[in-house]
Amino acid sequence: MISNLISWSLRNRFIVIVGVIALSIWGFYSMQQTPIDAIPDLSENQVIVYTEWMGRSPQIMEDQVTFPLVTNLQGLPKVKDVRAASMFGMSFIYVIFEDNVDIYWARTRVMERLNSAQRSLPEGVTPTLGPDGTGVGHIFWYTLDAPGYDLGELRALQDWYVKFALQNVQGVSEVASYGGFQKQYQISIDPNRINYYQLSLMDVLNTVKNNNNDVGGRIFEMNGTGYIVRGLGYIQSIADIENMTIATKNSIPIRVKDIGTVQMGGEARLGITEENGTGEVVGGIVVMRYGENADAVIKNVKEKMKEVEKGLPKGVKFKIAYDRSELIESSINSLKNTMTEEIILVCIIIIIFLFHFSSSLVVMLNIPIAILLGFIAIKNFGITSNIMSLSGIAIAIGVIVDDGIVMVENAYRHLTEEGDDNHA
Repeated sequence: MISNLISWSLRNRFIVIVGVIALSIWGFYSMQQTPIDAIPDLSENQVIVYTEWMGRSPQIMEDQVTFPLVTNLQGLPKVKDVRAASMFGMSFIYVIFEDNVDIYWARTRVMERLNSAQRSLPEGVTPTLGPDGTGVGHIFWYTLDAPGYDLGELRALQDWYVKFALQNVQGVSEVASYGGFQKQYQISIDPNRINYYQLSLMDVLNTVKNNNNDVGGRIFEMNGTGYIVRGLGYIQSIADIENMTIATKNSIPIRVKDIGTVQMGGEARLGITEENGTGEVVGGIVVMRYGENADAVIKNVKEKMKEVEKGLPKGVKFKIAYDRSELIESSINSLKNTMTEEIILVCIIIIIFLFHFSSSLVVMLNIPIAILLGFIAIKNFGITSNIMSLSGIAIAIGVIVDDGIVMVENAYRHLTEEGDDNHA
């Protein structure tokens, strides 16, 4: 079969040359389209289900949240394993799918099963899916450099402006905020006062919840004109909460300020985020979507940050804490230089030892053609251009050269023998 293939190639040289050129062009296109990253993604094909029920112990989370969800998710198709972890107020479930399963098909199946599992959960508990990222999806970290600004103001700026803007970048799955204080209205209730008025904590909670809402009414017609009636009830200030009426005793309204105090504060924190010993900072983590080009996503995020920075308050600017593109570019450039040096060195050695330009050219052409054909396989198998894959290509250059030299020497020997026979 090999002899027939060689004979056919010799008889149809033009077709072979055109085919090699076409494959080389395809390989070059695949090389340009292959996602670039510094490290290979070895994480499992998983979907994370996150459930929050604050104030509950790990045992309650396990019995009332984690166990019902795990039993419902175990029957999904193409699932290898379901793992779970329960902690104080939170539940995490990791649904591990087979490697050949499309991640978005898997997320759809999990979401369908969560809709039916919702009935077995306590009231007000809603499970949510984690971001469609991977274990190496944290590609970019930044902080807000703003001397003199309050940490609560910076966290509000990050959550309500910067985060939403960067999430619109193509390839970004999530922008996770960290550091600072999350602003909230806090009601400190005096137990003696609430007992005196014979009220409960649920009375206060329901009052605040029901009064923080806009409601709609009907259309009021007057002089041939229709007016839309609606009630504006969203909280605008601390005074709005203080003046909410909880109950009425002897025609006297009992307001929130009568049983406690209201203040603006920050959510309780379990830790802080500090940068290089200079104090607390506020920032965000850009999580890349599954299967995206890390280098291209980081470049798009940096371009978007330039636009976002124009709308930041005076004195606030971005400061990069971690940028994987630096590692990507340095790794790729190092490997490119190494491969270039290898190719040049191999070509010089081939010319010196064979001392036959045509034969050396055949061997040297095998190197770039084989590399381009390798990128076709890399692109179609969904492998990124990273340190491991490019190092494999660099190591394989020696094998490519060995094969070419063996074939050239064998052909040269046969041609020499045939020439000696004809001469004789």
